[in-house]
Amino acid sequence: MANIKSAIKRARQAERRRLANRAVKTRIVRLRRQFFEAVAAGDRNKSEILFRAYCSVLDKAAKRGVIKRNNAARRKSRAARRLAKLAA
Repeated sequence: MANIKSAIKRARQAERRRLANRAVKTRIVRLRRQFFEAVAAGDRNKSEILFRAYCSVLDKAAKRGVIKRNNAARRKSRAARRLAKLAA
């Protein structure tokens, strides 16, 4: 455990940020799973709604620095390809 006042504060801040980041990442994983299940089931309407929600969460996470911009772009691209396959 930290002894210096500023280090103690940093540890508190880091823990709060860790929990907030974990919540965002959990939301990303949950939406991704729901989207892929809808695509696998062939439900086009539900897939499109979940795709928009998934992209939105990824963009917000990238904006806040939870994940990197290219990571969000790559995940959105892969999801878009799956959605396009469903349309074909």
